Amino acid sequence: MANHPSAAKRNRQRQKRTVRNRDARSTVRTILKKARAALAAGEKDAKAKVDEAAVALAKAAKAGVLHANTASRTTARIRAALSKRAAS
Repeated sequence: MANHPSAAKRNRQRQKRTVRNRDARSTVRTILKKARAALAAGEKDAKAKVDEAAVALAKAAKAGVLHANTASRTTARIRAALSKRAAS
């Protein structure tokens, strides 16, 4: 329990931020799962789903939900998988 008003406010802010970040991370994970499934199944709209995942990752990184390098690395990996699938 916070003993000062400023500490109580920081706690309220932390709780709001935690919920917002959890929702954003969950959304990114869901979009990534759909993109990876589309790649594995060889769907025709896989490129669109990979592009959507890249945008979601960039937004999450910009908002500070994900580390920028994590977003960049994940984007590179799914794009590499897409180009590998297109080449074969």
